[in-house]
Amino acid sequence: MPPPEQPIRLLLVDDHVVVRYGLRMLLGASERMTVVGEAATQEAAITEAARLAPDIVLMDVRLPDGSGIEACREIRSARPETRVLFLTSFADDEALRATLLAGGQGYLLKEIDENALIRAIEAVAGGQSILDAAMTQRMLAQMSTPAPVGAGPPQILSAQEQKVLALVAEGRTNKQIAATLGLSDKTVRNYLSQIFQKLQVTHRAHAAALYTRRSPDKDKG
Repeated sequence: MPPPEQPIRLLLVDDHVVVRYGLRMLLGASERMTVVGEAATQEAAITEAARLAPDIVLMDVRLPDGSGIEACREIRSARPETRVLFLTSFADDEALRATLLAGGQGYLLKEIDENALIRAIEAVAGGQSILDAAMTQRMLAQMSTPAPVGAGPPQILSAQEQKVLALVAEGRTNKQIAATLGLSDKTVRNYLSQIFQKLQVTHRAHAAALYTRRSPDKDKG
């Protein structure tokens, strides 16, 4: 957290220039905050975060060249002291889970009012995590719901698939997994496809959550 006498340094990441302008006007009016930069793409977000070293990146989930979630992973990996707060119109529980696994500190919908947004930014700068309340309740309910009756048991993962899944659970990107295991990006994607099929999931956030829940058993094989 920046010292009390210093403003919170913000990087705005959204592909809509009108949204960025509105946020700059709103947040720039606060004495506790200063907007140090803007970005409209995943690549630019990563580059600008490294160059500007903001305290907080205010990030959209969907970006034209990729995902704010992937950008979050890269930013947090390179500079853990930078915190990422997602501000999006994308009210999706899978996206919420994915942002948490990527190291994000908050997930808010753009319908939030201006005072609540400012309070959320201050809270995240102070070390707290902020999540949309309704989405959080749905996510927790889904995580505690047992598998449907009649669903077949997940298939056993190979040793290499377990290695890939362990790195997914750590929030690594496909590129990072490929580098760690000495594989090509395409091979990693193929492994992920096989893992999703075996675990009966459709998203890496679900797969990572299953790995985390089953982790006490992973050393028994």
